[in-house]
Amino acid sequence: MNEENKTKDARSGNLSANEDNSERTDLDFILDIPLELSVELGKTKMLINDLLQLGQGSVIELNKLAGEPLEIYINRKLVARGEVVVVNEKFGVRLTDIISPLERVRSLGQ
Repeated sequence: MNEENKTKDARSGNLSANEDNSERTDLDFILDIPLELSVELGKTKMLINDLLQLGQGSVIELNKLAGEPLEIYINRKLVARGEVVVVNEKFGVRLTDIISPLERVRSLGQ
């Protein structure tokens, strides 16, 4: 099958069993790449002097209000927003907003 026909068939979803297996193998390879996921509750800035004064029981005020969405990052790039939930006595995050691919691409320049 020539390259042009492969492209047409791939767009229409007509892949041979060999081509389908090859694509699945490629996808399996990508699925095993580890990513760092982090959830940000809020941010603040402080002076070193203030940092040195912190002790057990100190409260650090963050820039977000209670109830505001958390930000979910994958490899330090914002991908979603969500809210805190408790699952089996552990904290979790329910996704409430997925950042569009266009917004994610725009953020790469920042």
